[in-house]
Amino acid sequence: MAVIIHPVETAPASTTPAQRQRKPDWIRVKAPTSPQVAEMRQRMRRLNLFTVCEEAACPNIGECWTQKHATVMILGDICTRACRFCNVATGMPRAVDPDEPAHLAEAVAEMGLAHVVVTSVDRDDLDDGGAGQFVQVIRRIREMSPETTIEVLTPDFQRKKGALQAVAEARPDVFNHNLETVPRLYADVRPGARYFHSLKILSMVKDVDPSIFTKSGIMVGLGETKGEVHQVMNDLRAADVDFMTIGQYLQPTPKHLPVDRFVTPEEFQSYATMGRAKGFLLVSSSPLTRSSHHADKDFARLKAAREAQLAAGTAQTV
Repeated sequence: MAVIIHPVETAPASTTPAQRQRKPDWIRVKAPTSPQVAEMRQRMRRLNLFTVCEEAACPNIGECWTQKHATVMILGDICTRACRFCNVATGMPRAVDPDEPAHLAEAVAEMGLAHVVVTSVDRDDLDDGGAGQFVQVIRRIREMSPETTIEVLTPDFQRKKGALQAVAEARPDVFNHNLETVPRLYADVRPGARYFHSLKILSMVKDVDPSIFTKSGIMVGLGETKGEVHQVMNDLRAADVDFMTIGQYLQPTPKHLPVDRFVTPEEFQSYATMGRAKGFLLVSSSPLTRSSHHADKDFARLKAAREAQLAAGTAQTV
């Protein structure tokens, strides 16, 4: 089934030098053409599932799908928000598919996944923002593939009482909610969201269960300063977030926000070094870093980092 993207109509953005120049070598990737990519696409269509890899035009889709890694997007492919960085279609969503949790659990079992990432569009039209569907997906995967670890990447559930707690109480192994950018740029980049509400979500997950790994990410190259990125790191650590991702923003279409600049690999490395110094268990910072890129390997690294931290704490108290 082909997915047609209808970009949100926005006022034309001013042209910047980064728009006019070619992408630097470090940001270019090959088009996905392998047989494994075609097989993954066919499987998702057969089970009537969507992936954020396709909907958001992720540059890593070829690499991930060749390795049978995909971030499944539940609750349809139409979002009720109109974030100016995002390539997912905006409009009035269709009814929630009651068979979706079973289909997703079937796909996870069929592929023998050790780790799965589940995300969704924003569903402001639903009373619970789609939280119930997340809960059912987690339960069905646990039933069919009890050894599979589960990572959720959720919307912000604004004004949906009890939604966040319901998902956290379903005990995913990793709870991810992206801040996306620095607070100064929210009005342009993420107008339907609130920075401090998103921070509160991450903090509340730890209140429900401190053992759940929490994760958040931002894009750079939108006009933020290094000082603002460092402040976001401080805010995430104050919310006890374990894992931070930082990647280059890429403009999906001419109607989306323009790239302000292409951040160098050296600057990304400096963010990784700073993040580790601030106490994150794990920091992934590179031009092609995306929220769920290498999620299975990162989960193993998260567990190892926590175990090392606990062992060090125990040794200090002896």
